[in-house]
Amino acid sequence: MFFKYLDLPQTCFQTCNTVYDRSVVIVVEVVEVILVVILVVVVVVVVVVVVVVVVVVVVVVVVVVVVVVVVVVVVVVVVVVVVVVVVVVVVVVVVVVVVIVVVVAAAAAAAAVAVVVVVVVVVVVVLSSAAFGK
Repeated sequence: MFFKYLDLPQTCFQTCNTVYDRSVVIVVEVVEVILVVILVVVVVVVVVVVVVVVVVVVVVVVVVVVVVVVVVVVVVVVVVVVVVVVVVVVVVVVVVVVVIVVVVAAAAAAAAVAVVVVVVVVVVVVLSSAAFGK
């Protein structure tokens, strides 16, 4: 891989006769392996960092969505409870007012009937007194 950068022939294993030449090839091979290992480590670290960032973003989004849903549900429940309480209070007030009106009307009717009865009794007494000459 790196032979072309070092000006070593591709067929150095066939043409290298000295220990020096072979040691250079071994060093180059070791450097290639080290570079590949470094590249693999860098790629793995980048992938792990990307995965961690994606997981953190997903967790944050899920938490935000859950919080928003809980807040909306709480607000809706509070609004429904307030509306129900207001409706119940209005119904109770209307029923009480209707009962008071009915009682007052009944009392007024009873008073009118009593007045009519008293008037009738007075008229009957007066007429009977006049008829019997007393």
